[in-house]
Amino acid sequence: MPIYDIYGLGAALVDTEITVSDADLTRFGVEKGVMTLVDEPRQHELLRHLEGHLCHASRASGGSAANSIIAAQCFGASTFYSCKVADDDNGRFYLADLANAGVSFPPSIGRTEGITGKCLVMITPDAERTMNTFLGISATLSTDEIDEAALKASKYVYIEGYLVTSPTGRPAAVRLRELARQHQVKTAISLSDPAIVEYFYDDLRTMVGNDVDLLFCNRAEALRFTRSDNLTDAIAALRDVAKTFVITLGSEGAILFDGHQQLTVETPQVDAVDTNGAGDMFAGAFLYGLTQGWDYAAAGALAVRAAAQVVSQFGPRLRPEQHRPLLDD
Repeated sequence: MPIYDIYGLGAALVDTEITVSDADLTRFGVEKGVMTLVDEPRQHELLRHLEGHLCHASRASGGSAANSIIAAQCFGASTFYSCKVADDDNGRFYLADLANAGVSFPPSIGRTEGITGKCLVMITPDAERTMNTFLGISATLSTDEIDEAALKASKYVYIEGYLVTSPTGRPAAVRLRELARQHQVKTAISLSDPAIVEYFYDDLRTMVGNDVDLLFCNRAEALRFTRSDNLTDAIAALRDVAKTFVITLGSEGAILFDGHQQLTVETPQVDAVDTNGAGDMFAGAFLYGLTQGWDYAAAGALAVRAAAQVVSQFGPRLRPEQHRPLLDD
């Protein structure tokens, strides 16, 4: 009998969110709308440049898969998260934040010297998020962080595509996928970011494999991953890679393929102020629905409602008390 609905594997990053202008991004040489890996001095340089900008989000445990896992937990799922943080102030804060959310994690995490990963999230007036990430010790996430007992006791594993950037994280993702198949646990993977798909294409294809149970991507990621110039061709190509998949389309909703039929869900219309975390929330809400026995249409409807709520406020996550009311809509 499964103990956990979802077992997540991903980066552990402490987020700082700042509002900027497009001119700021140009002046500082930051590519808009994507995640860029940087070293710690570059991140400090940007923070110095941006000193005085309004920070809308307080320090919070982040990372794409972590955001999804915490969302699913707040909806009522039982979750487990494997990651890597250092024995420093940010690392201790990160694990306390996971524990406060109710997420379980391996007891060995947080005992290693180093620097916990940090992500600078820059939000422009059009609500687009641009991320500069210093992975820190998270770059050394490996198979050592996999808890096979927790995996065996889960319904789904969820792996973030960002792990493809790490020489040790990528094999860990592949190993987790293989173990999940061995123990008959379903696997979901996100493509994470258009730039990740573009620059790590071959490795990402290897990481995803050819029979993942559920693939999450947005329009740009779907097109780049399938080397297509239109969604019709991309959808056809994704059927050869994933048993089921979701393509999020922002304000246009999402396309779902449940293994038998293609469905479309519409997004509630809201005034977007910050798109950071929208895809993470969608995945967390969707996986919550599936693990509760919902069909794809019902899970998709919850996911678009939750993502719309996230983009209507600052920060990549909802407050804990904001989750339950979305189940009643």
